[in-house]
Amino acid sequence: MASKIALQLSGIERHYGEGETRLSILKGADFSLRSGEMVALVAPSGTGKSTLLHVAGLLEHPDGGDILVNGAACNGLSDDRRTAIRRKEIGFVYQFHHLLPEFSALENIMMPQLISGLPRKEAKERAAALLDYLRIGHRADHRPAELSGGEQQRVAIARAVANAPMVLLADEPTGNLDPKTAHYVFDALEALVRQSGLAALIATHNHELAARMDRRVTIEDGKVVDI
Repeated sequence: MASKIALQLSGIERHYGEGETRLSILKGADFSLRSGEMVALVAPSGTGKSTLLHVAGLLEHPDGGDILVNGAACNGLSDDRRTAIRRKEIGFVYQFHHLLPEFSALENIMMPQLISGLPRKEAKERAAALLDYLRIGHRADHRPAELSGGEQQRVAIARAVANAPMVLLADEPTGNLDPKTAHYVFDALEALVRQSGLAALIATHNHELAARMDRRVTIEDGKVVDI
């Protein structure tokens, strides 16, 4: 049985500026992502990678087109409703980990769960299980400054999936890491996607890592195309 479509973009338009200064980044872009699928987004800087991720993650409103997350249309929703969908259905991982420096690794992963209303005991248990799964359970009580770059990024990945989202969007998640650490972090991310059935769209400049994913896409003239 084919896996379900977790994310679908249809005819997405995104423009900046007006009149002669208008810059069109996405021009009728179409893209779909299935549960359990890892897709690499490989494109030069300035072509719209981050814009596509922001629109897909409901962080930016498109100027045209439709977005469906887990089958639910997101067009015309209030900002509060979009925020609620982001919290429940979408996880984000960035090039910079954006961990809260005053909290431990465990507390950073608990935070989105507590915001979503999960009881503290359950949030702590799930955070600890994710740290163990990513093989950094022994670093649970350490603050970000006490962790290596690879450990920080694994904590960021755990935080992104803490609320069991349908979709994971990652923008250069290994971009700041040395090649060996990048592979280690990607291995952990891939195992998590395969085990959980997440749908993952990962922007990367690392062609070796991109080749390990289920398929690769790029952005050409404002449209998403297969490589």
